[in-house]
Order: sequence, then C-alpha cells, then structure tokens
Amino acid sequence: MNDDLRISKGKGSREQQLKRLKETLRSFDAIMIGAGAGLSTSAGLTYSGERFQKYFFDFAEKYGISDIYTGGFYPFPNEETRWAWWARHIYFNRYISAPKPVYQQLLSLLKGKDYFVLTTNVDHQFQLAGFDKSRLFYMQGDYGLFQSVNPTNRKTYDNEAWVMQAMEAQGFERNKNGFFDVPTDKKLLMRIPSELIPTCPDDGSAVTMNLRSDDSFVEDEGWKKAAKLYEQYLDQHETGEILYLELGVGGNTPVIIKLPFWKMTMANPEAVYACLNYGEAYCPPQIEEQAICIDDDIGEILKKLTDKQEERNGKP
Repeated sequence: MNDDLRISKGKGSREQQLKRLKETLRSFDAIMIGAGAGLSTSAGLTYSGERFQKYFFDFAEKYGISDIYTGGFYPFPNEETRWAWWARHIYFNRYISAPKPVYQQLLSLLKGKDYFVLTTNVDHQFQLAGFDKSRLFYMQGDYGLFQSVNPTNRKTYDNEAWVMQAMEAQGFERNKNGFFDVPTDKKLLMRIPSELIPTCPDDGSAVTMNLRSDDSFVEDEGWKKAAKLYEQYLDQHETGEILYLELGVGGNTPVIIKLPFWKMTMANPEAVYACLNYGEAYCPPQIEEQAICIDDDIGEILKKLTDKQEERNGKP
C-alpha cells in the first residue's frame, strides 16, 4: 500500500515503537490478539519451498502441484488419492508443532495477562504451544475436524485417529520423537485403501474438512461457545486500557480482525493497536497516535521482546 491510500506506519522510529510495545505489554493487563497466517509462517509452517518438497515431493512430481495450499484444490483422479493428500495436508499442518518457537515466545509474553485470541488460522498451534483453550476462538475452522456433507448434520468429528491410520497406510514411519517422517528410501504411496476413505460415523455420509469456504461451514457447539467467550471479552474491555495485538494478518479477510481492531481502537482513547507484520504493517491515520506498526518477521520481534522481558526478570 502507499501514501495515496492514506495509511500510517505508526509514529516514531522502529526502535521507539518497539520500546512502546514493550512498555504496553508490561503495563496493560488486557491483551486482545488477532492472529493470521503470517504468524504461522514466521513459526516455520510454510506451505511451499523446502517443507513442501520434503513431504509432498511425489505429488509435486506426478501432478505438478507447487505448494500445499493449491494442492488442497487439485482435482485428483479418485478419492483414495485425494484423501492420501489430505492426510498429509492435515498431519503436517495440525498434529505437529511448528519448527520455530514463535508461539511459545508469544505465550511467555502473556504470562499473568488477561488475554484472548481470535485467529483465522486452522493449524491448532496455539493449543500445541500451551495456550488456554478457553481463551481461543478459531473462527475459520480446524484442520483437526471433519464435517458431514449432509447439510442437516451440524456436528463436527475429530479426525486424529483417521489421520494416523492414513499416514501409516502411505508408508510414513515414526521417527525417534514419535512423529511421522518420510522413510529413508522415500517410497511412499499416493493413495490410501478404499476402506480408509473417511465417512460420517453417524449417518455414513461423505465428509469434508471443517474449514470455512461457504455457507456449508458447520459452526458446532464448541465454535459457538468460543464465539460467545470472544464477545464477552470484547464487552468487558470496551473501555479502559487494552492492547489490540495484530499478528500476521493480511488483506484477504480484513473484516474478521483488522477492521474490527481499527474500529475498536478508534472508539477507545485508552486502547493501543499494534500491527506486527512482515511487509504489511500499517494503520489508518485516524489512530496513528494510538498505533504501533513494526514491519519485520514476527518471530524476530517477539524474540527481542522476550529477551527484554528476561532481562527485567534478572535472567542472563
């Protein structure tokens, strides 16, 4: 974006804004986090490049798929192949922790704080890092859940047991840490047995991922409970000191996190809005006096904040 679109990069130098963020995190009790894909990318959960080639090399070679995201839309020749893809897609983006400790660094900064997390990510990394489940709202779904294609069925189903079976069926082997990895001979199957194609345990119907793509998305009881907790948190902190901490949120779905955070900051003179994003750290000029915008890798920023926090606590 450019100045013609009337944006602000916050007030002060990068170091001044970093110092202000550090002080805000120290002094404010209420921290509302809005997390997008950029947070997981910073943590190493990349969808292309080396990581994609390591786990999906055979799909890339046979079908010309170039990254994990677009592979989710590929018209595979049969269900056995499609679900083999999805077993890998789910496993390597939901059932293993991110390669870098970015989520753990964030959690350490929130110790003792009254925080809540709204995220468009579907990779479960907040819970894997130890965040309190009752303080999380996965608004766009969860890779760990299936839903029926039957529109009258408004339930979701845990897919972990199925994923583990489907990974074994393709030839993945457990490493010394107990996680699946590519065997040394790299011999993998790109299909699962027909009897492993997942179906709904209640009515036998076909299933799909519980990911928001259209109005068929199932908002189950867990989703509704989290949504209510989110609304309650916002109501409790409508006034007073609160930090709206936006992490890696792009412009694809601004109405979920970015625009509401701007609006709530504008309505509360005691609020601070912080945007940490590599290449996309900005805010509207109307809130620049309340804003902190740091253009850098989120993990690097959090590491600096974590190091400063440890210095205050007397750690070497």
